[in-house]
Amino acid sequence: MTEKNILAYFKSPEEAEGALRKLQALRVIDCSIDRFSRYGSGGPGSALMGIVQGTPELTSRSADIMAKADPSNSGMSDGGQGGPTGHDVLLTAVVDEGVHHQALKIVEEAGGLI
Repeated sequence: MTEKNILAYFKSPEEAEGALRKLQALRVIDCSIDRFSRYGSGGPGSALMGIVQGTPELTSRSADIMAKADPSNSGMSDGGQGGPTGHDVLLTAVVDEGVHHQALKIVEEAGGLI
């Protein structure tokens, strides 16, 4: 049995959960739903800490400062610079290769970006 991965981005956890319920009918091997941000939470295991692993001076306070200093948070910016598109919920699923195309169709119909 060969496995295939699916990474799909959603606008809300509810959208992702709806897609996951439908995917479970296809016997999903493994799955998770996670929310992410540009700067991470700064806690252990966050995206930010993974990038700069081994940098002891980076703390959750550092992540907060970086997020608050971003021009898109000032109210004086159009928020450009290619920031988040509102799809900040990631559905990760592992399915059997035989149902992969069907699973992709389910995700797209549920509003997910693949």
